[in-house]
Amino acid sequence: MPNQPPRSGGVLSAELRLAGRMDARFFALLAAVEATGSIHRAASTAGLSYKGARLMLETASNQAHAPLLESAAGGAGGGGTRLTAGARELLAAWRSLQSDLDGFLQAQEARLATQPALAGLLRRMSMKTSARNQYAGTIANVEAGPVSTQVTVALKSGHEVVSTMTTVAAKRLKLKKGMEALALVKASDVLLVSDFAGWKLSARNQLEGTVSRIEKGAVSSLVVLTLPGGATVTSSVTNEGAEALGLKVGAPATAVFKAYSVLVAVQGQDPP
Repeated sequence: MPNQPPRSGGVLSAELRLAGRMDARFFALLAAVEATGSIHRAASTAGLSYKGARLMLETASNQAHAPLLESAAGGAGGGGTRLTAGARELLAAWRSLQSDLDGFLQAQEARLATQPALAGLLRRMSMKTSARNQYAGTIANVEAGPVSTQVTVALKSGHEVVSTMTTVAAKRLKLKKGMEALALVKASDVLLVSDFAGWKLSARNQLEGTVSRIEKGAVSSLVVLTLPGGATVTSSVTNEGAEALGLKVGAPATAVFKAYSVLVAVQGQDPP
């Protein structure tokens, strides 16, 4: 059985460690020594430097109070480095425990499948992205054109966010009304307006709210608006811009962003 890295399921993941420090990387190194008979080759196979691999093995041997490696003299069988009986027993125990862990995670994934609401929540929360604004919702409308497609995502808060993408991307995502989706918007793409002064903007997305937090940095500030219903929108603006707008906690403001700035993600599909 090949040495396995930490197993990651659809929404569940776990990393096995023995004695608090011996992890998948360590056992990958042991398995590579067993397969190659050389610390040099094993280090390369495991993606480690020779110095790092040697230090890892020596530290583990010191803690085990028994050698994990033994040198084989040259001769008919050739020289090299082999695992001791204790090291082979340790590696076998790791593989057995890792197999049990994989089985446990798979069983829990199957259990989650019987709770679609909880599984859906975990799937939405499992996505990792740098976009500050991430909204879970349902596709309410898809208007496909020859070049571009406009997609409306109805958010859980009751608001709607409109995204414009290429029709090719929309077809690749197989977007349909009723699908669960995430709408992603970078904070730097969100403009704030404190007073329209009678003007109207062409930006498709305009969400009115109240300034609830301002995090001032050396150059720019993160301004958080809370919308009716509790959803929030974060905008990144220069400190000069925040001062010019007179932004203060409790003041009304509108978050404005173009439809082209909204990315749409759906479960199990390639991103646009």
